[in-house]
Amino acid sequence: MKNPADPKKIDFNDEDSNTSPNPTFDTVLAARLSRRGLLRGGVGTAGTALLGGLAVAGCGGGGSNGVAFPVLPPAPAPAPPPAPAPQPPTEKLLGFGAVAKSLADVVSIPAGYSFSVLYALGDPLTAGTAAYKNDGTDTDFENRAGDHHDGMEWFGLDASGKYSLTSADRGLLAINHEATTDEKLSSFFLHANGGTSTLPRPAAEVDKEIAIHGIAVVEVAKTSNKWATVPGSSFNFRLTPLSDIEIAGPARGNSLMVTKYSTNGTRTRGTLNNCGTGKTPWGTFLTGEENWFGYFTRSATDDAARADKSVVALKRYGSAQGGASRHGWESAGADDKYARWIISKTGASVDGSDDYRNELNGMGYIVEIDPFDKNKSARKRTALGRFAHESAAFGVPTVGQPLAVYMGDDARNEYMYKFVSTALWTAADANPADRMATGDKYLNDGKLYVAKYNPDGTGVWLELSITNPTVAGYATYAFADQADVSIHCRLAADAVGATKMDRPEWGAVNPANGEIYQTLTNNSNRRIDPSGSSQLAPDAANPRAYTDMKGATAQQGNPNGHLLRMKEGSAGGAATTFTWDIYLLGAEAGADQSMVNISNLTADQDFSSPDGLAFSPSTGICWIQTDDGAYTDVTNCMMLAGLPGKVGDGGAKTLSYTKADSSKLDVLTQVGKAATPDTLKRFLVGPSACELTGFCETPDGKAIFVNIQHPGETTKQADIADPSKYSSRWPSNAGYGAGSRPRSATIVITKDDGGRIGT
Repeated sequence: MKNPADPKKIDFNDEDSNTSPNPTFDTVLAARLSRRGLLRGGVGTAGTALLGGLAVAGCGGGGSNGVAFPVLPPAPAPAPPPAPAPQPPTEKLLGFGAVAKSLADVVSIPAGYSFSVLYALGDPLTAGTAAYKNDGTDTDFENRAGDHHDGMEWFGLDASGKYSLTSADRGLLAINHEATTDEKLSSFFLHANGGTSTLPRPAAEVDKEIAIHGIAVVEVAKTSNKWATVPGSSFNFRLTPLSDIEIAGPARGNSLMVTKYSTNGTRTRGTLNNCGTGKTPWGTFLTGEENWFGYFTRSATDDAARADKSVVALKRYGSAQGGASRHGWESAGADDKYARWIISKTGASVDGSDDYRNELNGMGYIVEIDPFDKNKSARKRTALGRFAHESAAFGVPTVGQPLAVYMGDDARNEYMYKFVSTALWTAADANPADRMATGDKYLNDGKLYVAKYNPDGTGVWLELSITNPTVAGYATYAFADQADVSIHCRLAADAVGATKMDRPEWGAVNPANGEIYQTLTNNSNRRIDPSGSSQLAPDAANPRAYTDMKGATAQQGNPNGHLLRMKEGSAGGAATTFTWDIYLLGAEAGADQSMVNISNLTADQDFSSPDGLAFSPSTGICWIQTDDGAYTDVTNCMMLAGLPGKVGDGGAKTLSYTKADSSKLDVLTQVGKAATPDTLKRFLVGPSACELTGFCETPDGKAIFVNIQHPGETTKQADIADPSKYSSRWPSNAGYGAGSRPRSATIVITKDDGGRIGT
């Protein structure tokens, strides 16, 4: 998204490098969905009274005597029944009161729930690391919490420190630290004076900024109903952009992976811009490398120096010659750790072993990490393709069947992917002796597919293989082998004609029925009358192009995003066909229900720019998180709870647009059942200028962990000395930690009555 305070500012989340001519779909169907009314319900009460006495009056036979019977004393009251034994509270999913939209610099959650801050930027991970001062003077970030907490997974620990699927009071949180809050190169909240916003950048500043990227594993435990991290835990560790990592899968040892750091192409340095996550069936952590391309730079004459097909590939992955890097890390000195950010061809070697011309090829993967063993080398699983990875969502494992992993490429007009393992799932692999070796078994060999969506609600998975003639014969880029296909799978997806999507971000699989859900955050380049190679007309899977007003600013395209869902064919995860529809379409509650607010969202449900997505294994609730810039004049970002139906529970709908020349553009799409108060409800609203992201829970469903990313990101670097000008002061304003500078943080939420979250 563009920074709402500075619309001209480059945002590396808004990559747009897909200029392939892949088609969209325009079809006509007159069917429309009728608007569904809201479910209404009432509560009745009844009362009873117990008479505790009796008064009797009578008269004699000769009433003239005037004699009356005496009034009898009250009968003794019966003994009260014994008090009933305490009963657990009645549970109703989505039984909480909806949280209102808010612009307050606080975390808002339903009545009956509580939260606490658990783990924030700079918190120590080792017993010898000093407390975080939060004034820009802190160092040693290799031993501290990183910045921009993002995707996250829970790994239970039993009393002996072994992996447990049932432990609900002790575990490891594996957390992505995606990026850092920056303006004009510098990550200004990290530095005492706001940092240096011109080149060259000081090495001391760059070293801090590099170290806050990557991932962290931190032990957490509940004692006397209070959650806390365990700073001295032997499990705690960090991976940063300088950590040594193995290359695994088809690209291992390939010539495209050769660098000065790894002359045999089997290793690379670090992981970067980690966003979404995944949890393997054998208990390892998967992290997706998302917007890594913007951290590198190459000279203005590099195309001529290369004079080969790598120029095509670099441009397809967002790296144009002469482009500036995101932070200017390459300017900090001659040390190799800074030089690796310059990816120009400067050496004399044929293979790139004397420079970093191939360094970009080492980024953009799903990375597997054993959270229980810091000494095990992390591995980049190249068979799953290289792109702007968000999460990696596994289909429901079935013994004797291959595993399927679903992934989105988070950039405008990019694609949806699936990896299917060659190995068939074995129950014994759920708790193996060597988790990384099990990852080798299932994630190094398989088939990679990309999705194509048809207007009638069907779709196909197109295989990206060097044996596919369409891929092997692609005129734009000559693939050499399967490693080349994996490294440059965007180009292979272009070749087969995949459907361009509105920024596919997180995916999740419904454990109840195995259906696949995918957030499509937004796309400012959808147009009824597209112009240029980057603008596209609406199509079946991305059906809306409209104007959304943010104050006086007209926001074009699909500014509010939607959520897609898919059901595999009869072969399950190995199927090459599927059916699909749109689960929910983001919109303001007051927007036109025929063309924009198609899901009939109310004020308790309306949202924009869905991003994070997860299903609760305990309750089955679908949790939806937003990363928004379109609706932020009305509300901060939020998290909603949904009870989804299934693919096909709605029907077909045609959106009829009028083009500039007065002709009609009719777009047939498939829309799920409209939301009701019982199926969708806002659960949380975050502090100012934040993103809600990352979700995991304890196995009993009674504690959830959520990340508050980059509160206060709209603060200006020039205002670093004046906390009154910060756009957020959370979490210090909630009583957590020193200083006033805003910090990304993980919170834990519990229910006051001890029940499951979301009831």
